[in-house]
Amino acid sequence: MAHPAAATRPEPSAFRDFVTLTKPRIISLLLVTTVAPMFVAGDPTWLQVLLVTVGGYLMAGGANAVNMYLDRDIDDVMARTRLRPIPSGRMGARAVLAFGVALAAAATWLLGRFINPLTAALALGGFYFYVLVYTRWLKRTTPQNIVIGGAAGAFPPLVGWAAVTGRIDLAAVYLFLIVFFWTPPHFWALALLKQVDYSRAGVPMAPLVWGERKTMDQMLWYTLILLGLTLLPVTFGAFGMIYLASAVVLGGLLLHGVIRIRRETPWAKPAWWVYKYSLLYLALLFVAMVADRAIR
Repeated sequence: MAHPAAATRPEPSAFRDFVTLTKPRIISLLLVTTVAPMFVAGDPTWLQVLLVTVGGYLMAGGANAVNMYLDRDIDDVMARTRLRPIPSGRMGARAVLAFGVALAAAATWLLGRFINPLTAALALGGFYFYVLVYTRWLKRTTPQNIVIGGAAGAFPPLVGWAAVTGRIDLAAVYLFLIVFFWTPPHFWALALLKQVDYSRAGVPMAPLVWGERKTMDQMLWYTLILLGLTLLPVTFGAFGMIYLASAVVLGGLLLHGVIRIRRETPWAKPAWWVYKYSLLYLALLFVAMVADRAIR
């Protein structure tokens, strides 16, 4: 039987439900952090870009679908997720699992066959880290879930870099670390706003375990580390003045937003701002990398 909340909006089509399983809004940012490093690392052909984009979407979409399968119990009690295909009753759990695994298998074959084995292995590694380490283990056991689990979302730069070079360089590791340290302040801004949902689902998010103030303090520390990391590649010549100026301005705005969360009462409005702006921040930072390399 469909969840009662499903009656609040028109019944989606089967195609729309399959697309929903892949979480396309989330994947759009992941693809930016995959494709941009390709142009930073070298001079990829448009066919390479297309294949990596398709393969990246399939792999991330598969991971998101399996995530919905594993989280189907808590999705049913959280207001922001109860209309998803499984808790709403529109799709069966086994069908969703099969869909996710099929997408991941197709992505692995595509990247391994037409790009290189390292790219396929890194993409598959990100899939397993997200599904098994974050979703299956960390998410329900520790408030450090986002910190450690954030590594899953940091795989795309490595995938893009390996697709062009066939190896992982120090610059690629820095890109990985930038996404890794960006994740906690980005997601904790949302966690502050969705505490009731996470409490109802029994998920030990940082604000529920540490308290709001400590979570805000941690957001500040991670943001400061992030800003330092974004500037570090300039010191060894990986990027130039265009990237440097962009990193300073974009990072300054993010830092200002995080400080506002700590200072303002109520803090809901600046928390929403940080959550939304951090998405734009990461995308523009990676675009700045490409622009800097292209002009230099």
